[in-house]
Amino acid sequence: MEYLVVTDGKASKEIVVVGLGYIGLPTAAVFAQHGVKVLGIDVHQSVVDTINRGEIHIVEPDLDAAVHDAVKNGMLTASLEPRAADAFLIAVPTPFKGHDHEPDLSYIEAASRKIASVLKKGDVVILESTSPVGATEKMADWLAEERPDLSFPQQAGAASDIRIAHCPERVLPGKVMKELISNDRIVGGMTEPCGRAAKELYETFVEGDCILTNVRAAEMCKLAENAFRDVNIAFANELSLICDKQGIDIWELIELANRHPRVDILKPGAGVGGHCIAVDPWFIVAGAPAESRLIRTAREVNNYKPEWVLEKVAAAAKDAAASKHGAPVTIAALGLAFKPDIDDLRESPAKRIASILAERSDAPVLVAEPNIEALPEGLDNAELVSLERALEADVVVVLVGHREFHRNAGLLARHGAVIDAVGVLGGNALATPDVRPVDEERRSEKSAAIA
Repeated sequence: MEYLVVTDGKASKEIVVVGLGYIGLPTAAVFAQHGVKVLGIDVHQSVVDTINRGEIHIVEPDLDAAVHDAVKNGMLTASLEPRAADAFLIAVPTPFKGHDHEPDLSYIEAASRKIASVLKKGDVVILESTSPVGATEKMADWLAEERPDLSFPQQAGAASDIRIAHCPERVLPGKVMKELISNDRIVGGMTEPCGRAAKELYETFVEGDCILTNVRAAEMCKLAENAFRDVNIAFANELSLICDKQGIDIWELIELANRHPRVDILKPGAGVGGHCIAVDPWFIVAGAPAESRLIRTAREVNNYKPEWVLEKVAAAAKDAAASKHGAPVTIAALGLAFKPDIDDLRESPAKRIASILAERSDAPVLVAEPNIEALPEGLDNAELVSLERALEADVVVVLVGHREFHRNAGLLARHGAVIDAVGVLGGNALATPDVRPVDEERRSEKSAAIA
């Protein structure tokens, strides 16, 4: 392969990873663990400095040791600027913008133009960022605009100087370091040689299958996977609204229904968050709005769930106010992350709910989030507290099923007004005073609000 270089008389691979976030940094670390010299690029000086000290700026099991060892061994360094290498991986955010959820490819464009100046014949450029169909081809166009002296697949086909592919991540936060290695990878090349070059690079560390396809199929595959999950979550969330209206314990109902051999209903949650499930289905809708009616509806159902939780909190606060004789009602929000036991707040419905509660409340909202050390922006009228302190509030709403909350389910059950949006108590504490204990392992198996 042309991405092999010679250092100190030995052949080794050298790559640049653009974007050192929740996917880029673990990917860089895993490549470094497998003998690939990596330069990580980020736009934040603080991130670059942290990594060059052998430390990390995010929470992910086993990542800290991997980065520390890679930096110590000289296999991983970080910088604000790229340099010549043999392969370039782009792992930057791909949010949407506006009320119409239009895909925002500005981060990909900026990363593409940034690396263009150091490209040379034979290099491989891989887009890892989850993207709408056609994004990789746009990336190729941006690169071609910057480097008219090189040929690209859209110009020269299989004979192009630069090989371009799309290979989306398929990992679960909290298990990223393991799943990067063990999971299958879908590798979509703009041409067959492009796909083969990318496949060989990933086979450096991937123990699962690396499956070749075309670039558009690879893009749609990741979107379809997350849209599938979003639709199933929407069913659980909508079912929870129906059961609440009809006085049925949703947690018991799901347990009963899942005894059917071909039924596997997820647990409802406070909404859907994260960088994948809450975003990716909109990419499908944007590309085919008339044909994606079910996918759009699922997004709308899941986006409404936080509003429903807020309505339940408002009702509980009104009841609590009756005995306060004009004193402010205190509210506690348990959890801000978008899924249990991580520090990732991206697109988190829990964070959104807590922010709205803080805006509306006369008293500071007490927030218990064991995975962060400081509150994010937008929670000015809030205080980060311990779970014990949070339970002193008049109304408590459980927004994330963190382990700490499960371990203290007994304390929660004894509180006078708990709204359990995620099933930590195994039942609706307001509607079901005699809360039943639920097996913790079974309870955490099918959490809906994950990405």
